Amino acid sequence: MLQLSAPEHTIKTTIQLAGSKSISNRLLILNEVLDLNLILENNSTSEDTLLLQNALEQIKNKKGGTIDIHHAGTDMRFLTALLATKEGEWTLTGSERMKQRPIGELVNALRCLGADINYLEKENFPPLKIIGKKLKGGQLEIDGSISSQFTSALLLISPTFENGLELTLKNEIVSWPYILMTLDLLSKFGLKVSTVLNTINVSPTSNEKQETRNKTFFVESDWSAASYWYSIVALSKNAEITLVGLTNSSSQGDSVLPEIFTKLGVSSQFTNQGLVLTKNANVSTQFEYDFTDCPDLAQTIAVSCFALGIKAKLKGLKTLKIKETDRILALKTELEKVAANVEITSDSLTILETRNKKPETRNLISTYNDHRMAMSFAPLALVCGPLYIQNPEVVSKSYPLFWEHLKSVGFSVNLLP
Repeated sequence: MLQLSAPEHTIKTTIQLAGSKSISNRLLILNEVLDLNLILENNSTSEDTLLLQNALEQIKNKKGGTIDIHHAGTDMRFLTALLATKEGEWTLTGSERMKQRPIGELVNALRCLGADINYLEKENFPPLKIIGKKLKGGQLEIDGSISSQFTSALLLISPTFENGLELTLKNEIVSWPYILMTLDLLSKFGLKVSTVLNTINVSPTSNEKQETRNKTFFVESDWSAASYWYSIVALSKNAEITLVGLTNSSSQGDSVLPEIFTKLGVSSQFTNQGLVLTKNANVSTQFEYDFTDCPDLAQTIAVSCFALGIKAKLKGLKTLKIKETDRILALKTELEKVAANVEITSDSLTILETRNKKPETRNLISTYNDHRMAMSFAPLALVCGPLYIQNPEVVSKSYPLFWEHLKSVGFSVNLLP
């Protein structure tokens, strides 16, 4: 357990954020698929990325075996697709929570392309037995409303397809910016990519991609990690934080943060030093936003709105139910501990009133093995007094230095027995 108390002084600091996990993981897969020998600068230091790197080393050195990716959902989706194209017999597994996260839509799509994949325990869920082989590609449909990572997984292996890939997305498309990120990276490495309505076409262009071999690629810093610093500025009496490594032309879906936090009292300005966040007095009394394209921001925004006394409705949350935990239910449970009045549906969360009743005597926040629960609630120490956060080590999944960075700006961070 971790005891967290807010600094008493004004926060003014510069934070170097690590590289984007989303970009890093896609680059690692493309590096393997295209045999590029890339040198990645500012690569993500997240546990998910380290697990993926270890898995790819195992794939290079063996023709089969067991790969355990623990809680890493992105790794599970991307490796399911990649292993389907890699000669050998593979077992892909993860944590108990991972075994509850559906993967049937991706498996069915890969099977339509000729992949040999079977479930080892429960139908439509990991662990998987995969016998890798050459896939020809062609026309394919997939449900776009479950996870954008299913779509990205197929796109990332499409350069190996003899017939390319014509992928049609059915139903509502969630997290579309992450699909665009994948397409942007494919284009950067010489793949011909086109989209018409909800159909994506990818075909290899081998001559161009050879020019990208042995290149250095700088990974933009992680906008998801930036969200917690936005929240800290919003909840502080006065603060100025400079975040290094972000750009105002980002392919990351979470780069909508400047727009969102304008309504929560934070100004954003890009300078030569980085993105400068400053506190201002322009805080809305009500807030409503659709998070379909950026679901990873929902927890941070919900906690920020509660702490600022803003009545809020967060929509487009249905993918949160199949994340590291059911994030909608977890948010309701933990916010109610600190006196919020919260209503939820399968797709939304509404904060009806804030701090109108006495919170629990000890603000003990459960994290549910979910890194974003720990980090999104941490800024609450600025307005609710000391917090006690269970299993603080979960932040290693995406932001291993989070607690160290909080200490560097004056938060008191104490590990308790």
